[in-house]
Amino acid sequence: MRGLVLALALGLSSTVSEAACRQALALGLDVSGSVDAREYRLQMDGLAAALDSAQVRQALMIMPDTPVYLLVYEWSGPEDPTVVLPWTAVTGPQVLNGIIGQLRSLERRNATPGTALGLAMREGVSHLNERKECWKLTLDLSGDGKSNLGPRPVDIKREIEPTGITVNALVIGADAPSIGDIRQAEISGLSAYFHKEVIVGSDSFVETALGFEDYAAAMARKLERELETLILGASPNTALPRVPGQ
Repeated sequence: MRGLVLALALGLSSTVSEAACRQALALGLDVSGSVDAREYRLQMDGLAAALDSAQVRQALMIMPDTPVYLLVYEWSGPEDPTVVLPWTAVTGPQVLNGIIGQLRSLERRNATPGTALGLAMREGVSHLNERKECWKLTLDLSGDGKSNLGPRPVDIKREIEPTGITVNALVIGADAPSIGDIRQAEISGLSAYFHKEVIVGSDSFVETALGFEDYAAAMARKLERELETLILGASPNTALPRVPGQ
């Protein structure tokens, strides 16, 4: 896995500065009207499966004395943001197993059909501001469409840029196009929109899922990239060196 060198990280335990957490990761999941009951289940089970993957587990557990904090919230219309997992320090396998089980047991609630992406960005930032002691603050937004309610995402992006918060995105293409397989073209356009309007930070990125069936694999790739272990030596943003071939 890129950025992860287990032996090096463990060997640095005596020199790493004390900190409450190395990363706060807020995950905002789209539950707007374009997401039906089946897709909702694929999204929640997909996040659970991604967290349960071997590489993501390793990334979360590599420095237990400086854990990652996770928060998960759902978003759609302006009145609908709801936290389904409050800030939780992933301090060991049992805690992570509990998070995974909670996600798999969630049932869809009623939500308005609108897509207030700008407000979803602002919601995530408000949660991350509760964890300013962490070395890195990351907002991870999943979505399958463009904003159609509330403030423009690009305006919220400008608000976020001075804060040091990183905003990444996972865009989800259509599962079953009505005419031919046009999913790649659709997801290309949506990915370009999220690049321009949503993501923030020099190391920010957009991951893509070719339909909700691909969500678990895409989320695992995204989490692996986001959870790169940090060394507090010269600065809190210095990443572990990459291992050739990984």
